[in-house]
Amino acid sequence: MKKGTSIIITGEKLVFGGQALCHYDGKSVFAWNVLPGEIVEAEVIKKKSSHIEALGRHIIKQSPHRISPEEDHHLSCSPWQIISWAEENKWKKLIADEVYKRIGGNFPIDDLKIITNANEQFHYRNKIEYSFAINNDNEISLAFFSRGTHTRVPISYCALAQPSINEAALSITRWLNTYNFPIRSLKSLIMRTNEVGNTIAALFIKDRVSIIKSPALRIPLDGMSIYYSHPRSPASRPDELLLSKGSDYLCTTINGIALKYGVMSFFQVNIQLFKHALDDIKNFLDPKKILVDYYCGVGAISIPLAPCCTQGILIENNDEAVAYARENIRNNTITHFTVHNASTEKALEFIQADRIILFDPPRAGLHKKIIAKLLEERPFRIIYLSCNLATQARDVHELLSCYTISLVRLYNFFPRTPHIEGLCILDRKN
Repeated sequence: MKKGTSIIITGEKLVFGGQALCHYDGKSVFAWNVLPGEIVEAEVIKKKSSHIEALGRHIIKQSPHRISPEEDHHLSCSPWQIISWAEENKWKKLIADEVYKRIGGNFPIDDLKIITNANEQFHYRNKIEYSFAINNDNEISLAFFSRGTHTRVPISYCALAQPSINEAALSITRWLNTYNFPIRSLKSLIMRTNEVGNTIAALFIKDRVSIIKSPALRIPLDGMSIYYSHPRSPASRPDELLLSKGSDYLCTTINGIALKYGVMSFFQVNIQLFKHALDDIKNFLDPKKILVDYYCGVGAISIPLAPCCTQGILIENNDEAVAYARENIRNNTITHFTVHNASTEKALEFIQADRIILFDPPRAGLHKKIIAKLLEERPFRIIYLSCNLATQARDVHELLSCYTISLVRLYNFFPRTPHIEGLCILDRKN
């Protein structure tokens, strides 16, 4: 079977990752744009020895839960725009339950709850990363990658982005076209905004072309940086700053605490839902216990919770994030928090029996050395927020010999996408 082959498949269920599980000719098929119960003519986009990946092209029998997407390019950025809101959250709970039980083994879940905000299904993202393409008018346009390919899809608007991002991003493309910027030089554009509409941008280019001017800095564009980024790196890597004008940081207020962060900093993209997670974490803090926050970034979790802690120790190995975390502590007159510039694996001495340990790791989850140290020291409580339920389930399963699960909660931080955030609270066994 070749790439591009048409096959008729039936959606069975949605699975971790966001596709529908189907079967064809004895093989599993993972298909986008297919819902459970639908019969669909699909195009093969990848064929592997173990499975097939496909993209639904023509709906033969439609699910009653299918809705019209907000955008033509929805499969590039938010492929769950085709499913009703109630079904989206139902399937996120079912997927999480399956992942936790399959990978977590005896993961005890009595009532898995998902926190959502029906009023913010769109326009919630405060950060977007774009590519570029030439549109039908032969002009430079913002773009996303077509699902399952390296083809760029020109866009003019993103329904997930906050309005200030859409407006500012379009002003940058107008400038690029006025300046006749060569498309071959353009790599990516990162846009960030805050709750009051302040917006900054970072443009990444693949060669050191002459930079004569920057976009007019007007509301909502408050700052612009242009970086050379090595063309062989797929990531938006800031290898060399070529131009900077205006602000290169934003401030967001959470629980009365002002947090400063840069255009490249890790920061939560859905602040309203993130506040719900902070409230849940707050319920498991003990003012008599020291809080150790690993992978702290700029301190977005622990610093807003500073009044609930007798002492805070923050661990981060990114130099820029460490600088912002220290500034955030200083600017909010927090005297009982300190930041250590170190990787988690090299700062294990802060894991001690009488402390509460907080993790919000990258998708890879916790290193084996961290798990071993937790089992050796057995800290009082572990708070584990994760953007990857699979690695979270794996890590929690390793800890259940010494811990019981006091809470498992989901957050729909990324509506209209398959992504799910999970919080696990682990308490030491007696």
